[in-house]
Amino acid sequence: MSRIRLLPLGSADRDMVAALRPALEADFDAVAEVGEIDLDLDQFLDPRRLQYNSTALINHLQGRYASIGGMRGDSPSLLAVVDEDLFIPILTYVFGEAQLGGRVAVVSYHRLQNERYGLPRDQGRLFERLHKEAVHELGHVFGLLHCPARECAMHISTYVEDIDMKPAALCPSCRRQLATLARA
Repeated sequence: MSRIRLLPLGSADRDMVAALRPALEADFDAVAEVGEIDLDLDQFLDPRRLQYNSTALINHLQGRYASIGGMRGDSPSLLAVVDEDLFIPILTYVFGEAQLGGRVAVVSYHRLQNERYGLPRDQGRLFERLHKEAVHELGHVFGLLHCPARECAMHISTYVEDIDMKPAALCPSCRRQLATLARA
């Protein structure tokens, strides 16, 4: 059985991250837990962009992984959750990033909030979007690639509207791939 450690960082809403735990347990037939580490996210801030480098954050967490949970085969996959605006150098922004087949992923709900688009606050929709992106990034950690099926959480999301149109669930094909990868 897979193990997932959720790690709220910075100003991330701890209650919202805790609410992800049972959803992700069901999504991945996994055991999930919420952990804490002391990490100053400002070291990942690009002062020119006023955004946080998600790749640098993932690399840092990977380097600290031994103290977070070890690198043994039975160690949990790590999903960091932040409220900061993330980027990678070749894109204006990202909702999240993951090590394909690795152990570490990060998601941000900064651009998932309705208020960013001039719409009224909607905590239900925010959680739904965060859940979908968490499934997507953990799917990458577990070895899944982007899926062409729009009815799959692994379908690529460039805009928040793309997230709204897809489900939090994996399509049957990705479910089969995930089961095959888990047995390998």
